[in-house]
Amino acid sequence: MEAKAKARFVRMSPRKVRLVVDLIRGKKAEEADQILRYLNKRAARPVRKVLKSAMANAVNNHDMLEDALYVKAAWVDEGPTLKRVLPRARGRADIVKKRTSHITIVLEERHGE
Repeated sequence: MEAKAKARFVRMSPRKVRLVVDLIRGKKAEEADQILRYLNKRAARPVRKVLKSAMANAVNNHDMLEDALYVKAAWVDEGPTLKRVLPRARGRADIVKKRTSHITIVLEERHGE
């Protein structure tokens, strides 16, 4: 059985969030939480929030043991891009793309370790 949590429309570039998510994939849930707690990246905060939510879902909804949880899968999809206009010289305009992310974390119980 697996527990899942998602955060959608996070106002952060998927490329930057993927750097953080790659660090916790395959790790024990508690170890992943410690990594995210002390990681000096802005993306660590929403990823940790999703991890905590997945852990709570596993314990409360699926009766899993918190000590046996590990990160089975974690990925970041690209959300919709917000397009904004930035005025430039001589009456021109640049488009600023404000990217969003969908963060998904799947936890599973691992026995025998």
